[in-house]
Amino acid sequence: MSEQKHFFNAMTALGLLLAVGMASAAFILGVQAKHAVSSQQSITVKGLAEKPVKADRAQWTINIGVVAPTQAETLQAIDRERAVLANFLDLQGLDASMRTVDVQTLGPHYEEEYIHDSPRQVQRGFEGYQSVHISSKDLKKIAAANQAILTLRADNHPVTSQPPEYLVSNLETVKMSLIADATKNARTRATEFVKQDGVKVGVMKSASQGAFYILPATGGEDSDKSYGGIYDKSTVDKIARVVVTVVYNIE
Repeated sequence: MSEQKHFFNAMTALGLLLAVGMASAAFILGVQAKHAVSSQQSITVKGLAEKPVKADRAQWTINIGVVAPTQAETLQAIDRERAVLANFLDLQGLDASMRTVDVQTLGPHYEEEYIHDSPRQVQRGFEGYQSVHISSKDLKKIAAANQAILTLRADNHPVTSQPPEYLVSNLETVKMSLIADATKNARTRATEFVKQDGVKVGVMKSASQGAFYILPATGGEDSDKSYGGIYDKSTVDKIARVVVTVVYNIE
């Protein structure tokens, strides 16, 4: 009888120990599960930052195109027209230090003729081309010269010009400052989203930068998609814009 009682007491104690152990384990696992769920909660927001920027450099390209009976005469014609263009640029205050000149190119010149009522391409001499590129920080001189070059064309000089490109030199510095501001904006937005739920925004889990935009200050978009976004080169006054996507933990 004594042995049975001793065995019963031992089993009772073991059962109590197991119950306490299971309860403790359940509590620990519950706390861990709560933290795991909490760590998985997050919010994804976009941040925006923009500021006005101004072009501080201009690039301008002028093309010379001539036609002559022989290759030698074509090269001579290019030289003459380039001298006329150089004199024009000097008068506009755009001296030789601002210019780079491409090599001359030559090729056959074809004209269409009708033989027995059928069109046919017939070579008539040669055509030659050369481009002159001007780079200057004096944007007003570039703009004025772009208007004045019409006088050369009116005098039958075979030159054509592309619209000047107005560029911002410190784009990388501008972009980095905007990324910092856009990240701050993202946290502000995230805080606004969650403040009604009694939780707060925690640490940043991940972040990514969207495209970098240089847009006309007057609105609209340029077709040039360089620099990972849109880069308007047609205007002097611009708006720089960055969008970032940030994921935050929720506490």
